[in-house]
Amino acid sequence: MGKMLTLGEIMLRLSTTVGERVASSNQFFAHYGGGEANVAISLANFGHTVAFASKIPENALGDGVKQHLQRYGVECRYLLRGGNRLGTYYVETGIGERAAQVVYDRKGSSFAEMTKSEWPTEMFEGIDIFHISGITPALSKNWQQTLIELVQAAKQAGAKISLDINFRGKLWTTDEAKQYLKQILPYVDFCSAGKLDAQVFMDIPAPDKETDDRYYYDQMNQLYPNIELFYGTHRKVISASHNILTGRLWHQGNYVVSQSHIIDPIIDRVGGGDAFAAGVLHGIANQSSDQELIAFATAASALKHTVHGDCNLFSATEINDFIKNGSGKIVR
Repeated sequence: MGKMLTLGEIMLRLSTTVGERVASSNQFFAHYGGGEANVAISLANFGHTVAFASKIPENALGDGVKQHLQRYGVECRYLLRGGNRLGTYYVETGIGERAAQVVYDRKGSSFAEMTKSEWPTEMFEGIDIFHISGITPALSKNWQQTLIELVQAAKQAGAKISLDINFRGKLWTTDEAKQYLKQILPYVDFCSAGKLDAQVFMDIPAPDKETDDRYYYDQMNQLYPNIELFYGTHRKVISASHNILTGRLWHQGNYVVSQSHIIDPIIDRVGGGDAFAAGVLHGIANQSSDQELIAFATAASALKHTVHGDCNLFSATEINDFIKNGSGKIVR
């Protein structure tokens, strides 16, 4: 089992019930969530030692965040306290042909307002994998510089760097993300990316004839030979509540694909990508074969779609049993 650290913003999530809209809803379901925190919780559920670094206010909502993380066994020694508020986001639950919608209310949050690292340099000592996402540098120019410095410190301490590009068009522009990725990708060892990331952020042209994602991963690796492993999912959207999910993995030239999971109905899609990323990191830490790794990660993501909230609530044993037994069977 590996020792891991994730870093990012955790927020209060308020979700509508199915069939309600944010503007007209008179009640919301509350959860805590954020990409890197979700990854940390999954990794803890899988049996890894994992810490989460962030900053939250010194109030009841901040207390709730800490209790939420500790409930699942995530270490909170690098969970800073201070600042003015906890960021919030609203999820308008999709159904049928109507897609889910997200409304952010995160400006001025404790994490977003940080201007430099407030963590000790020894934070990275003994860390095997440092996981981040493209959401953090989208928050401010200060965070763009700070994240580079943190990644450099992690590399110097011997950690591998995991990046989920996780582009959020409501937080920054495509061009801003593109320019920043050119700065950070040379430090990355494991990267969540796919066809659109290759085309939009790395200017990789489409091939002359139709091909699988191997072509794009080969091309991305030529641009960034330091990245030894790429991963991503292909999602066929039948409706907001009916998807078909397939995982893809490129590892030092070897390309593998998972079985396809039919997810119908979807209870909650938010956090599915984070569960997938955590499944990949779990496989890396356990030195799983490429096929075992992608099977586990995709199954973890599929199961996440079946529970409410941001975080995956399944153990490694439960996911492996799901892979072995198939879907829909009663476990007695």
